[in-house]
Amino acid sequence: MTQSKTAQLSGDLWGHPKGLYICFGTELWERFSFYGMKYLLLLYLTKYHLFSDTAGLGVLGSYASLVYAMPVLGGLIADRFIGMRKAVTLGALLLVAGHLGMAYEGEAARQTAEGIERDEQALSVFYLSLALIVVGVGFLKPNISTVVGKLYAEGDPRRDAGFTIFYMGINVGAFTATLLCGWLGEVYGWSWGFGAAGVGMLLGLILFQWGHKYLLGHGEPADPKQLERSIGLPGLTIERAIYLGSLGMVLVVWQLVQLTSAVGTLLDTLSLLVLAGLGWFLIFHCNQVERQRMFVLIVLTLSTVVFWALFEQGAGSMTLYTDRVTDKALFGIELTAAQFGAANSFFIFTLAPLFAVLWTRLNQKGWEPSTPVKFALGIAQAGLGFGALVYGAQFPDQAGLVSAWWLILAYLLHTTGELCLSPVGLSAVTKLAVPSVVGVMMGTWFLASAYSSYVAAQIATLAARPEAADAIDYGAALASYTELFGQLLIIGVAGGAVLLLISPLLKKMMHGVH
Repeated sequence: MTQSKTAQLSGDLWGHPKGLYICFGTELWERFSFYGMKYLLLLYLTKYHLFSDTAGLGVLGSYASLVYAMPVLGGLIADRFIGMRKAVTLGALLLVAGHLGMAYEGEAARQTAEGIERDEQALSVFYLSLALIVVGVGFLKPNISTVVGKLYAEGDPRRDAGFTIFYMGINVGAFTATLLCGWLGEVYGWSWGFGAAGVGMLLGLILFQWGHKYLLGHGEPADPKQLERSIGLPGLTIERAIYLGSLGMVLVVWQLVQLTSAVGTLLDTLSLLVLAGLGWFLIFHCNQVERQRMFVLIVLTLSTVVFWALFEQGAGSMTLYTDRVTDKALFGIELTAAQFGAANSFFIFTLAPLFAVLWTRLNQKGWEPSTPVKFALGIAQAGLGFGALVYGAQFPDQAGLVSAWWLILAYLLHTTGELCLSPVGLSAVTKLAVPSVVGVMMGTWFLASAYSSYVAAQIATLAARPEAADAIDYGAALASYTELFGQLLIIGVAGGAVLLLISPLLKKMMHGVH
């Protein structure tokens, strides 16, 4: 490559590396596909296949936790073998297949004298599609975030702003997908909503293949020749074995996503192995400064379990709450329950630039809160979001429904909490982690989200509708959800207060990293 060509690829665009915008666009379409089905999933199971709340939440919890756990493996394989670019490409291919498979809905379940009759073939395709999505996200999600961090030199003050821009792109895709796919799925048919999500992922794959040159080699494998080595069988190289292994993992996840209890055991085992490995690494491969920074990162990662367990109620209990006891009219327009999930994304991309400016201005004046304080603020605001729902439940209309504006206020508070924690957290991983394990730590970050997603689904079952109920008792349903949300309010505020108390110690152990 000529020097002029290299300079053209490596130049900045609007104050940031050009590669940031390739990652921005790829993640935008990946999130379009992901969120295009996220808020439809539980409604699809309970309204089309007639799953009970508990059974539907079980599938949602298994799927969501596996989605966030798989990046541990995907990050490790990318770090040690195939590199981030190939990992993102593999993940995108699996995601396209999975989301398009979701478009096959089969026949609707029917209530008969003998019980509920379901289309088992359609459900089998549905579970396989979920498995393809799980493994695909595992390869794509941690690695594209890591590439964003590598585009900035160590100490570059633009890094946090870059991650905020990246995070804004995620939510532009999520916003449009939730409105479009949520409308298509509930109004025109589930296959229309899920199919549109698959088309979005295909566009993301095309964009990444066209623009990967702007990543300037940051996503390439560390040792390309290693991938060409044979592992014993004719024509079977390490790289091909990884691709075959990923298909084998799809078959494993196909079964696991149907077994909620087994997923819980898997999460326990995986987390113990990761913690043991990190403990060994801290003791034998880190100096004192690296060890303390890694310790802070582990504490912050564990604290996110509380935040995401509250936040992920959006696809679980809050979606059922919206569908059953909320007046879904806003500005005279009747929305579907799934479309309300777009509120979070709308607030993200409208408020993200303001938060980016806020952190920069506060930093210039020496007033910017430390990363642990931002985490504490995020967790507390997640709890306060449920406080809005508890308060709003006191004012139902004559039909027993609660105004949708209380739900919007809850999403606003959850979003401001997310902006305090999540983009700052992604940046903290790349700044606090030892460079040789940054991919693993990014995967560990998503493993914490896996636990919280599993816990979130279990928590939501506390307000599950009785299986024998033929019609909704609005008063009883509202009381049940309000009791649950009151408990989540206490958990969020208390969790934020504890982290705020220990934040001075954590800041000291970060040794100047902000």
